[in-house]
Amino acid sequence: MSQPANAALILIDMEMGFLSPQSAHCIPSAAKTVPNCQRAIASARKRGIPIFFVIRQYRPDGSDVEITRYPEWAAGGRAMAPGSCGPLSCQMPPELAPQAGDFIIVKPRWSAFFQTQLDLMLRRLDIETVVLAGTTTPNCVRTTCYDANALDYNVVVLEDCTSSKTDEIQRVNIEDMARMGATIIDSAAFEARGVEGMENLRRQVHAKACESCVPRG
Repeated sequence: MSQPANAALILIDMEMGFLSPQSAHCIPSAAKTVPNCQRAIASARKRGIPIFFVIRQYRPDGSDVEITRYPEWAAGGRAMAPGSCGPLSCQMPPELAPQAGDFIIVKPRWSAFFQTQLDLMLRRLDIETVVLAGTTTPNCVRTTCYDANALDYNVVVLEDCTSSKTDEIQRVNIEDMARMGATIIDSAAFEARGVEGMENLRRQVHAKACESCVPRG
């Protein structure tokens, strides 16, 4: 199946430091989403949709750890150091390992867009729609969702590829992103259709703006 190259899959923070029960930063339900994330990755590859693996790393001295996370990070083994391996590392599980041609971005804070080259790279690829997956829903997925909306991308969230500390946190944040304008689907729907048939608000609004432009000269 072919897919216009106007969508990108962005997989956020699916690294051992958030997946392993041995990590102080573990999101218990995140490991359960690995098969669904794997399914989404396979679907994107099949359709020629570029994949961005976005991860968080922390300097061993903790100088770049979020102030609200620092006490937990320091007490919990100083996880996710660059080049580390094992249950506290920033490595992804084998099922989600990047391949040649995939993109890897290290982000310094919650959003995949904050002080990274993600927006530049997406625009260079003429991406109009971002498909979000990963952990956690209320933090890194949601901030990426809102930043993507602010930057005029169509936003799709793969609900069963995201996770939160509780079911209630998951529910209210998914609902909030839907109210903001994100399209909420699951990995099965993405496997079946990709982003085909979804409304391209970005293109519609940009076209309207161009129609209203007054020629100069």
